[in-house]
Amino acid sequence: MGVGYGLGVFSWVPTVHGGDEAAWLASLAWTVWISALSVVLGAVVADRVGQPTVQSSTAVRVLRRAALSIAAALGGLVVVALTAVPARVAERADTFAPHLIVGGYAIAGVLLGLFISVAALVARSIAANVLATGGWLWLLAVTAVADGIAAGRQTVVAQLGSWPVTTDGPWFRSVYLPGAAIAALAAVVIGFLAALPAARRRDGQAGVALSGAAGPALVAVAYLLAAPKLTGALPEQLSAHLVAPYAVFAGLIGSVLALVLCSPRRPRPVKAATAPVPPQYTGADATPAPAVPAQATPDKSDADRTGSLKDTSGKEASGKAASGKPAYGRASVAKAAPAQAAAEKPADEPTADVPVSDTPAGTGDAVSPTAGPPSPKQPRKKR
Repeated sequence: MGVGYGLGVFSWVPTVHGGDEAAWLASLAWTVWISALSVVLGAVVADRVGQPTVQSSTAVRVLRRAALSIAAALGGLVVVALTAVPARVAERADTFAPHLIVGGYAIAGVLLGLFISVAALVARSIAANVLATGGWLWLLAVTAVADGIAAGRQTVVAQLGSWPVTTDGPWFRSVYLPGAAIAALAAVVIGFLAALPAARRRDGQAGVALSGAAGPALVAVAYLLAAPKLTGALPEQLSAHLVAPYAVFAGLIGSVLALVLCSPRRPRPVKAATAPVPPQYTGADATPAPAVPAQATPDKSDADRTGSLKDTSGKEASGKAASGKPAYGRASVAKAAPAQAAAEKPADEPTADVPVSDTPAGTGDAVSPTAGPPSPKQPRKKR
């Protein structure tokens, strides 16, 4: 407030019958903007200084941010006294108490700053955009006043966010083109640079995308509250009021570009390479192939004992099975063939290799020494 009053950025000079209406409206816009910015600045600084050292729950963080915003709003009420008291020297034809009007605008700015400060504590990109925009507007106002003094022009109140580079235009439908270009370009650049660190940190996408509109929105709302109806406004003031809403969209473009172009891309998940599995038939009629054991070496004694053994069907028991597949070994087939052949023949037919003895039952049977093992005794059929 001291810098603004000292340089003449805004002033409550005596005005009668609307002689300096532009200065009055510009000072009201500066009052709203300064009070809102002071609340946001106080909340952000308090949040950065008093960072908690322990992990807290979501409810505790919400209550902490609300307490900081309310405390900053209480501190921002100082602007009410710093503007209302000097405004008592103002003379207005439409009111007998201009200081009350100025105090009301300061309170409106504090409430606006309370709302923006909550968003600034949630998203760091919003806080960065508001503070960067505030620094740029102060730099622009000081430059405009210094340029007027250097050019020998009469000291006038500076418009919020506008710099009259030239005195004769160019103009386009009540819009001062140099001022509009400076405001739009500054909103895009600030929106991009303020959202760039947050986009690289992978902060919330909604906060990063909307951060570009935070700073210009404060200027647009300040102009809207200062002059809801632009009746009888001077050309330079009308241009500043018309350009402020478009600066909001320009800031959005800058923040969205930072989110799209500078956010790190997440790597795609790498799938483990697996060997191809051949298709297998898993139907109901699928039977597993039998395991083929190693061929057994036939014993010489077994080969002599079973030299020309034949089965009941007349087929020779060889090293191959009936299906054409390798058998399970000649030795095992040779040992199992006599018992199988004896079991398959009827009881009343004697085997080819085992002679029937005339010895009575119970005294034992004579068995050829070169024959295989005797067949089990079968009971004779009664005729």
